[in-house]
Amino acid sequence: MTGPASKGTMTLDELQASDIDTVIVAAPDMSGRLLGKRMSLRKFGNFIEAGVPMSNCVFGWDLPQDIGLEVPFAGFHNGWHDFMLVPDLDTIRRAAWLDRTAIVMADIVDEHTRELIEIAPRTILRRQIERLAEQGYSANVGTELEFHMYRETYDDLRQRGFHNRTPSTLIHSDYTVQQVNAWEPFFQDVRRKLDESGMDVDLSQGEWGLGQWEINLTYGDALDMCDRHVIYKLALKDMATRAGYSVTFMPKPNAGLVGSSCHVHLSLDADGSNPMWDEADGHHISDVMRHGIGGILANAGDLMAWYAPTINSYRRTNSDDFAGSGATWGFDNRTVSCRVLGTSPSSLRLEWRVPGADVNPYLVVAGLIASIGTGVDTKTDPGAPASGDAYQERVRAFPAHLGEAAERFISSDTMRQMFGEEVVEQYGLTARWEWTAFMNAVTDWEHDRYYESI
Repeated sequence: MTGPASKGTMTLDELQASDIDTVIVAAPDMSGRLLGKRMSLRKFGNFIEAGVPMSNCVFGWDLPQDIGLEVPFAGFHNGWHDFMLVPDLDTIRRAAWLDRTAIVMADIVDEHTRELIEIAPRTILRRQIERLAEQGYSANVGTELEFHMYRETYDDLRQRGFHNRTPSTLIHSDYTVQQVNAWEPFFQDVRRKLDESGMDVDLSQGEWGLGQWEINLTYGDALDMCDRHVIYKLALKDMATRAGYSVTFMPKPNAGLVGSSCHVHLSLDADGSNPMWDEADGHHISDVMRHGIGGILANAGDLMAWYAPTINSYRRTNSDDFAGSGATWGFDNRTVSCRVLGTSPSSLRLEWRVPGADVNPYLVVAGLIASIGTGVDTKTDPGAPASGDAYQERVRAFPAHLGEAAERFISSDTMRQMFGEEVVEQYGLTARWEWTAFMNAVTDWEHDRYYESI
């Protein structure tokens, strides 16, 4: 799994010679959601060099776009000024699920200096890829996204407060064929449209949870994988909506039922070879792999604001939903946080099992790459691998909620060394704001528990 996947993109000449009518220029926001603008193909040429202007409010509001988050980069104090989306012409691809439309990812730059904005997710990942290259490595990545699909539309569910959802499958259907065949016309179209969009679909299946599914994209280059990840989520939501359904990537949409993960697979490449492989080692893993795992586990607590970025994330990480168990690792063991798997130089990789489906892939992959690099530099020892049920081991625990994760991230000198002051302040304050908003809310649980009884 060390070789990069084919990008499935178009050149500018191919775009201009195609039947495309509309071009979407998009970039991920802090949560990994795509924001952007549309234009005709005729007008697209005007923006290739100049860039597409956008207000910096996208870094100054929260997920529902409520203003109140106070960060140095954006706000009333600087007049909500613009930045520019500069199309990355290596990422042009047909958005086959839309009519005669292409989508191109963009980098976010300062409107005056034209320098990359350091807090932008693509920039954060680019910086870690550059640092890894200085160590002589590149990273290949795969993100395994699970999701739940319901038989009502987003608008239907919004009007009923997202209650009384009907799962797309009503029995457990993990790996089964017969029970999910009824949904194959929809998912066959999804796979086809994704492939026509250059997503390079690997596998799809029904999952164990009621209404739960998984579609995997082929393993590949780290930045390209993250771009495909966010476009895939957009495409799937669009196709589900058009079919009268809704899809959620919440890690835990139902209390007491299984959640949705985003297991991240990662290997290194050094001039065509896998530096994580060691033929002489009993488990075939090198010191690079061991120290990389050590770095991941040592820094995971400080990075939980990225690995588990929402309130809902911790419903899953605090459960037994195969979301890891603190600072644990092991060989082909699904109860650990960092799983080593693969039987050859081309397949050996690590799997980070902590993230849920709500993560911003650019931030998760940047966190893993930075941690691996630090672990290799400092020769960090991961400790002994777990055998058997890692949930029974007493190990360093990760933050139990987003409030704790926000404070760990903000106060970490290591995070500042890895990502810089601007990034830590932006994302730390955002996580703190999300926790504050939650603590100020009155929930259905509170009404059910307290309204009459106290």
